[in-house]
Amino acid sequence: MTALGTTASLAAAETLESPARRAWRRLVRRKGAVLGLAVIAIFILLAVFAPLIVPYDPIATSWSLVRKAPSAQHWFGTDELGRDVLARVVFGARASLLAGVISVGIALVIGVPLGLVAGYRGGFIDALISRITDAMLACPFLILAIALAAFLGPSLGNAMIAIGVSATPIFIRLTRGQVMSVKVEDYVEAARAMGNPRWRIALVHILPNILAALLVQATLSIAAAIIAEAALSFLGLGQQPPAPSWGSMLNAAQRFLTSAPWMAIWPGLAIFLVVLSFNLVGDGLRDALDPKAR
Repeated sequence: MTALGTTASLAAAETLESPARRAWRRLVRRKGAVLGLAVIAIFILLAVFAPLIVPYDPIATSWSLVRKAPSAQHWFGTDELGRDVLARVVFGARASLLAGVISVGIALVIGVPLGLVAGYRGGFIDALISRITDAMLACPFLILAIALAAFLGPSLGNAMIAIGVSATPIFIRLTRGQVMSVKVEDYVEAARAMGNPRWRIALVHILPNILAALLVQATLSIAAAIIAEAALSFLGLGQQPPAPSWGSMLNAAQRFLTSAPWMAIWPGLAIFLVVLSFNLVGDGLRDALDPKAR
């Protein structure tokens, strides 16, 4: 078979594939995205099986082990209260990953319906939702999250709500823009001409065609939410001591940066790796789901 024939056969096979399978095949071709998925999977496994992985209690203190350097017994060293840093990093992954996913879930649940209504209905409703969105976007994301968390009170649950609400205008604006672009397509006009109700057109004909953009933004937003949760915990507005959190670990470590740098290195490295991985996956998804990338 000639090279031209082989290329044509591959193109035909790709055309017959389902969109999801085709997107997945494109995604796994990107080394950065695959590496990001692998790192995320490792941290998820660490969070789920934390009690089986680390032999130490993350909140158990020992005055005889205060600020011990990394050793064969304590790979990441111990903190200012003699707690095992590895155990706290592994258990802290639960709070960070949970906060990232739930916060973005809150933003999606609130933002997508509002953006769908604003983009499809237009008129006064669109103007009202858009002005509220603009007002929220005028305040930096992290500053708004800090203000809401301070108002709601310090806890991991309230931090998730604060981050989710702060991220909502991003999804409102994205959904609205996507809907306004899709609603003028021929298949939407055909559905409207056939007498389909508005809600059916919005949910059946428009929403499925904007999911790709929402998926990419959700992945990137999880990375931002993890940073926000770490910042809130650092300020004492997120996960409360003695429960482990990467942000609160950095807060405690700032007093011992010269004498016990491992207290800051490991939680900081965990935040860096997870956030970088979600960004790599988000970039890979954007390329894989973009029809122009073919």
